[in-house]
Amino acid sequence: MFEDLSRKLDGVLGRFRQRGLLTEPMIKDGLREVRRALLEADVNFKVTRSFLKRVQEKAMGERVMRAVSPGEQIVKIVHDELAALIGGDGETALTWSPAPPTVIMLVGLQGSGKTSTAAKLAKRLKRQGRPALLAACDLYRPAAVDQLRVLGKRAGIPVHHEEGATDPVAVAKASHGRARQMKAAALIVDTAGRLQIDEPMMDELARIKEALDPREILLVADAMTGQEAVRIAEGFDRVLDVTGFVLAKMDGDARGGAALSIRGVTGKPMKFVGTGEGIDALEAVDPQRIAGRILQKGDVVGLVERAQAVVDAGEARKLEQKVLGRGRFTLEDFLVAMRQVQRMGPLDQLMKLVPGMPRGLSATDVDPRKMKHIEAIILSMTPDERRRPEILNGSRRKRIARGSGRPVAEVNRLMKRFAEMEKMMNRMKGLMPSFKP
Repeated sequence: MFEDLSRKLDGVLGRFRQRGLLTEPMIKDGLREVRRALLEADVNFKVTRSFLKRVQEKAMGERVMRAVSPGEQIVKIVHDELAALIGGDGETALTWSPAPPTVIMLVGLQGSGKTSTAAKLAKRLKRQGRPALLAACDLYRPAAVDQLRVLGKRAGIPVHHEEGATDPVAVAKASHGRARQMKAAALIVDTAGRLQIDEPMMDELARIKEALDPREILLVADAMTGQEAVRIAEGFDRVLDVTGFVLAKMDGDARGGAALSIRGVTGKPMKFVGTGEGIDALEAVDPQRIAGRILQKGDVVGLVERAQAVVDAGEARKLEQKVLGRGRFTLEDFLVAMRQVQRMGPLDQLMKLVPGMPRGLSATDVDPRKMKHIEAIILSMTPDERRRPEILNGSRRKRIARGSGRPVAEVNRLMKRFAEMEKMMNRMKGLMPSFKP
C-alpha cells in the first residue's frame, strides 16, 4: 500500500535532503511537487490544500530556515503532518464499554469486505485476550451467513446465527443476550449492505443501532474505490455518526488516497486496514507508523506484530536453539524458517517494514517465485541430504536439479548461500559461549 505515493514523495523529499540551504522559492517549488504527488495518489483536493498550507507555514518558520539540516527538518514536518492527517493521539484505538460486551457494529456497501473484516477483527481481539462473538445479521446477501460461519470456524470464533431468520434487529438483540451470557468481551455485528446507499438499508442500520447502542460503528470501505470511498464515508457518517473506518483491500491500493482523505473530509479516524486475504491480515492503525511507511522509514512494530500473529512459537524456539546452541542448522531447518517468513505475507511487503532497506528495491529482488524454487530444490533432496548437505556431490546435485525442474547452477547457488549462512551461525555460537537454551 502507498507504493506510488511513497515513490513520488521520496523523490521530492530526497531533493530537499540534498540541499544544504533552502530558500523560500525552493520550498514552494518542492511543495508544488508534493501537491502533485498527493493529487495523483487520489487524495481529496481540499485535504491536499489544507495539508500543504500547514506544511508550508511550518517550513517557512525561522527555526527551520536556520536549521543545520533544513532538508531533514522538512521531511520531519511532512511526516508529522501525514500522521496528523491519518489520526490524532488516541483517536484510532477502539473504545471499550465499562460493562461487557462492547458492541462493534460493522457497516458498509455490499462487497466492501465487511464479513471478512468482522472475522479478522474477532481473531485480532482473541489474540489480545478479548474473546468475541460474531453476529450474522446480513440476512439478504446469498450465503452471507454461511461465509461468516466458515470464517468464524477458521478463526476459532463462535458465530450467532438463526436459521430462517428474517428480522436482523431480532437476531442482533438475541446475539447481544448470548454475548452477555458467555461473558464475551466484544460482540461484532456483521450487517447487510447494498450496491448503493438507500433509505431501507439506512433505516435498518439505524434500528440495529438503537437496539444495541454500539460503542463503535465502523464503516468498512474498499480502499480500491479511491474518492468513491470518501463519498460513501460521508453518506454513512451523516446518517449513523460512525466512530471510525476500516479500509479493506489496502494491499491492492498502491495510491492510498482514500486512507489519507477520509479523516480530513469527515473528521473521523481510520482505525484498521486490511492488508490481505488471510484471517490475520488486519492491522490497527498507528498514525506515526503509517506515516513512516509512506516516507519509507520502515515499521519494526508492524513487522513484529505480523511475526507474533503467524509464527509458530515452538518451531521458532527450536530454530533459536539450533542457531545459538544445540545441534546443527540444517536445510530442513532452513525450509522451516523460510515457511515461517512466507506466512507473514508477501516478501515485498515485509521488506518495506524493515528500516534502512535500500530505496527502489525492484520486484525481482523479492520475487516470491524464487522462494518457491528454493523450496522445490530442498524438497527434491532426501532427508539425509537435507540433514548432511556436505554429501551433495555433482551427481546428487544433477538429480536434485532434475527433480526440482531447476538448473544445476541454481542448486549450486543455494548450497553456496547455505554454506555462508552456516559459517555466520557458527561465528554467532562462538561469540555466545555461555548461551544456555
